[in-house]
Amino acid sequence: MSGATPSRLVFSDVDETLIRAKSMFEFLDFYLAERHGPAGLERSAQVRAELLTQAAAGVPRADTNRTYYRIWAGAPVRHVALAGRRWFAAAVRDPRFFHADVLAALHAHRAAGAGLVLVSGAFAPIVDPIAEHVGAAHAECTRLVARNGRYTGEIIGEPVIGPAKGERVRALLRAYPAVSAANCYGYGDHLSDMPMLAEVGHPVIVGDDPGLRAGLPGAPVLAVA
Repeated sequence: MSGATPSRLVFSDVDETLIRAKSMFEFLDFYLAERHGPAGLERSAQVRAELLTQAAAGVPRADTNRTYYRIWAGAPVRHVALAGRRWFAAAVRDPRFFHADVLAALHAHRAAGAGLVLVSGAFAPIVDPIAEHVGAAHAECTRLVARNGRYTGEIIGEPVIGPAKGERVRALLRAYPAVSAANCYGYGDHLSDMPMLAEVGHPVIVGDDPGLRAGLPGAPVLAVA
């Protein structure tokens, strides 16, 4: 972020908080369909089924995220980035792509001088176009290892989910010592967002996750239909 120090930082999860979609699955559908047609969509459906089976069996989300990103091994970084922009350009034509009330809240924060920060387990080809669209100052997302212009399928550090979201919030707050955490906002829809929401003075729950409601009694709720 350049220029004046923001009045506050506003942190928002992406999937099922700012947008309605599960973006990692949606983008995989888009990318594989572009490259391989019906066979690509079939492969994407297989991946989705495998990951949902793992989740149902209790495999930690960090591990299922790593499994997802291994699918991208060998994919050209530049091609994936361009595909991400095409995916977003097509997806955003749907007026229901964004949760309208969350988007409106973020726009109001930004108009009041806040710096917006998207915090997501998705990777840059998905998150960067969304961040640009909403005017976010930072996109804290999962980054992948690349060699010779291609993804290796491995992650740099930890996936940005659960505790890693809290770590990203703390790091940015250290970078803006004049900004008080007590004055900052956070938006999330799932219990895995709790480490992020717990770092700010104004957590906002999006939807009806019982774990968040129990852990953040009294927090305002945007009950998105």
